[in-house]
Parts: sequence; C-alpha cells; structure tokens
Amino acid sequence: MPKCDHCGAHVSEQFARVFADKHGKIHACISCSANAGIAEAAKERAHGT
Repeated sequence: MPKCDHCGAHVSEQFARVFADKHGKIHACISCSANAGIAEAAKERAHGT
C-alpha cells in the first residue's frame, strides 16, 4: 500500500495514481496537507511546471 512521503500515512492506490509525481513520490496527503494545496500541486504537474 502506498504511503505519504511527508507523514508516512497510508494512501489509496487511486490517490497515489493521481497525486504522485513522475517518480512515484507522494509529497502530501489528506492527513498532512490542505485539499487546496494538493489540488494546486496536481494542477501544476498537469501543466508541466
């Protein structure tokens, strides 16, 4: 089961598929980051920045 690289909390496979970076690292999860921050990070990755 994947886990957050920041706090170590377990996350779902679906969460990891959506929010992990291109190296598979999950920099923040629901437990340690605001939803707005996660959405913003995903948006930036989608635009290639």
